[in-house]
Amino acid sequence: MVTTTPRSTRRSAGGARRARVLERGVDGSAVTVSELPNGLRVVTESVPGARSASVGVWVGVGSVDETARLAGASHYLEHLLFKGTHAHTGYEIADAFDAVGGEFNAFTAHEYTCYYARVLAQQAEMAVSLVSEVVLDAVIATVDVDTERSVILEEIAMRDDDPEDTLADAFAAVVFAGHPVADPVIGTNETIAAMSRAQVAGYYRRRYTPDKMVLAVAGGVEHGDVVRWARAALGRFPAAGLPRDRSIADGRADLIRPAPPRAGSPVRRRSAGAGAGPRLAMLERDIEQVHLSVGVRSGPRGADDRAALAVLTGALGGGMSSRLFRSIREERGLAYSVYAGTSTYADVGSFSVYAGCQPEHLGDVATLIGAELEQVAEHGVSDTELRRVQGQLTGSLILALEDTESRMSRIGKNLLVRSDYRSVDDELAEISAVTADQVRAVAGRLLSGPRSAAVVGPFAAARDLPPEVTRLVG
Repeated sequence: MVTTTPRSTRRSAGGARRARVLERGVDGSAVTVSELPNGLRVVTESVPGARSASVGVWVGVGSVDETARLAGASHYLEHLLFKGTHAHTGYEIADAFDAVGGEFNAFTAHEYTCYYARVLAQQAEMAVSLVSEVVLDAVIATVDVDTERSVILEEIAMRDDDPEDTLADAFAAVVFAGHPVADPVIGTNETIAAMSRAQVAGYYRRRYTPDKMVLAVAGGVEHGDVVRWARAALGRFPAAGLPRDRSIADGRADLIRPAPPRAGSPVRRRSAGAGAGPRLAMLERDIEQVHLSVGVRSGPRGADDRAALAVLTGALGGGMSSRLFRSIREERGLAYSVYAGTSTYADVGSFSVYAGCQPEHLGDVATLIGAELEQVAEHGVSDTELRRVQGQLTGSLILALEDTESRMSRIGKNLLVRSDYRSVDDELAEISAVTADQVRAVAGRLLSGPRSAAVVGPFAAARDLPPEVTRLVG
């Protein structure tokens, strides 16, 4: 792909800033962006010959925007927006997508929320209209708040019954201690049970504004059409808040008023300082396997060494040829699942290794993980490993973009969370430029010191764990 130089941003006669082409693909696709007067950014990837279209409204609101009393409000709100708008009930919206074989869903993360749909290309206008309506014109009825409260409490219980989900939250709590991304996106039983409709609705009115959103559409669409649809669906909403009080007698939108104009986005909760030394979280569960995550803080999303860290992660636990997979599963049969991964946010990130095994194998697994981490921290990766992982990363990046939903996610998230747009060619070039010395440097910096860990399994206390786990943490 070739990234083009952005063109003029003067406003067109229709009120949107003139379109800028950000990227062109060898398949004839083009990524183009415009901005409406209310601050909403519209980005499209027009894919010749595509018979589907994926639509996503990316909202720059997540759990890091919540106060302690509102923990889980972003996720709670995601549930509620599907319950109905001032023009359509939730059933009518669901029927509209079902009638054309479409899909409509959403997810909440620490730093953003995404509402997305996948439909036939000829239904893209309908999808833009309804997804936009759900995001900015929801009712938030009292009865729905109560119903979804029960649903979310069930979801928390389901998380607690899933050892891998429980482990992920426990590991985040220790490795990010002191930072808001340490808190679970879903909230807690206490905060969800106590949260009122007025609190959730107020959070919605204050936070969900077009200037904090990106509308992304990929597939068999033209950019000019999508901008026109967006203007019709979202152009009436000012950046500072929703247009007017929608109070009605049944309490479905009582006492909700637009937020006052803002000088800028609300300051998010931030605390990037590392916690004091290594930490170990223990959660006892009466289960057949023990689940272990061990790792360290790394750099943020835009860190200079992000590509080198990606190569390091792939070499250690990125596939069937990775060191940990070969050592723990293939050669010794001590675990079914073992892998390495990273999580990145605006100002912090983490590197971690996961393994699930029978309790009697935990000591051996911990020893093998520690040995591989120490080996790569001291010696880095070989040239052969480097080339293999670079091929794996570049190939998987391209293959992941074979469907319109993946393309929509890439351009929408890219525009929402980055200060500069990164094309596929930019990503490929960055991976290909990584050297073995760079991988050795990031491995030595991250993996030579103490670590954080979480364990979920049939152990009552840390003293019951094999000593190899304590040594792995450091």
